[in-house]
Amino acid sequence: MAKKSSKIFILDTNVILHDSTCLLQFKEHDIIIPLTVIEELDHFKRGGQVINLNAREFARMLDTMTGSALFNGGVSLGKGRGKVRIAITKGLNEEIKEIFKDDTPDHRILGSALEVQKKEKNRTIILVTKDVNLRMKAKAIGVPAEDYSTDRISNVEELYSGKETIEDFDDSVLVKLYQPPYEVPFKDVQKKLKGEVLPNKFYILRNNNRSVLAHLDQQKEVIRKVEKYDIYGIKPRNAEQTFATDALTNNNIPLVSLTGKAGTGKTLLAIASALHVRKNYRQIYIARPVVPLSNKDIGYLPGDIDDKLAPYMHPLWDNIKVIQDQYTESDKQHQTITQMMKDNKLVIEPLTYIRGRSLQRIFFIVDEAQNLTPHEIKTIITRAGEGVKLVFTGDIYQIDHPYLDSQSNGLSYLIEHFKGQKLYAHVNLVKGERSELAELASNLL
Repeated sequence: MAKKSSKIFILDTNVILHDSTCLLQFKEHDIIIPLTVIEELDHFKRGGQVINLNAREFARMLDTMTGSALFNGGVSLGKGRGKVRIAITKGLNEEIKEIFKDDTPDHRILGSALEVQKKEKNRTIILVTKDVNLRMKAKAIGVPAEDYSTDRISNVEELYSGKETIEDFDDSVLVKLYQPPYEVPFKDVQKKLKGEVLPNKFYILRNNNRSVLAHLDQQKEVIRKVEKYDIYGIKPRNAEQTFATDALTNNNIPLVSLTGKAGTGKTLLAIASALHVRKNYRQIYIARPVVPLSNKDIGYLPGDIDDKLAPYMHPLWDNIKVIQDQYTESDKQHQTITQMMKDNKLVIEPLTYIRGRSLQRIFFIVDEAQNLTPHEIKTIITRAGEGVKLVFTGDIYQIDHPYLDSQSNGLSYLIEHFKGQKLYAHVNLVKGERSELAELASNLL
């Protein structure tokens, strides 16, 4: 007998596609899966994208729950957890039919929620869906609805920026940072540093006389001066870009994330840095998730698979071209890029193509990472082998994925959970450097 204080959560298909382990995230509360959801999942079984893998993994999990209990009283999910059952409904609920004319999977899920609500009058019934429109429909008919918030961060406005500016800093320390060995013991400045003091954090230290860009090392033993230098023809134009190149070219930091609005140089700096340190890696791999426009599958686009994917990859090739154009065709650097592409040492492909690849000694850049789910981010990072450098770039406020936002996307999740780790560095780029017009448009529009 369920405790009256425990709730019943009804899951939409998109929650399962977002997180195949979602059944384990509801603690002592019970879970109901409308049969319509199982039917929808069947359409996602085939394919190599993460949602396809999640559909298959979830189906395998349910398959282990043998017996009729899964369709009746429910199957226990383990000690301290509630039960899960599949709800069977016959057609579209009459009450739903009067309000919503079309017989759709969403409306059948609403019908299931309404039926459960009427049967379980003493318990709180909540529909969990990442579809904001379905949440609104549910609330309109009196069914409480929530987003799947297990992997949401609490406050995106307070997301770790990776840097701190400290005014009126001790001039004697700044003078030391300008002299060999261009570093000072952390214990000498610990009390002067404000905010969270975390490994690999960057600082702008200044007073009326001078300023220094500095970096706190992984072990928090020293704080060292960060130098500004060209990386494969690209010169950082501001403090944040300088911090970014420092993190990207630091072999002791295998995981880096860069955020910022369009034109701040995230992707360009990442690719230039990869070329700068290319001798440390056997391959540079640049990828981005394919999020079709208007939420339509790429099958709607004309041509073969390369033709369909080309529009998504063009921005990456454009960045390569910008770097290559810093040199003439006769320059060694220009020729090196061309040769690397011919030898498959510099590869640009959709993110789904990495499945099955061995990530060993690869400088791996994931562009537009804000369009990844937390589970997808985890999948990529856990594939990292020896000698891998992982770089995630993106704008957490510019999301194309229909079920993600600034709080629930994988890039925000990564920053929130990895900050303070010795193997990780993050920089938020704030100033657009593409052009004065691009910067103005980014700020005004």
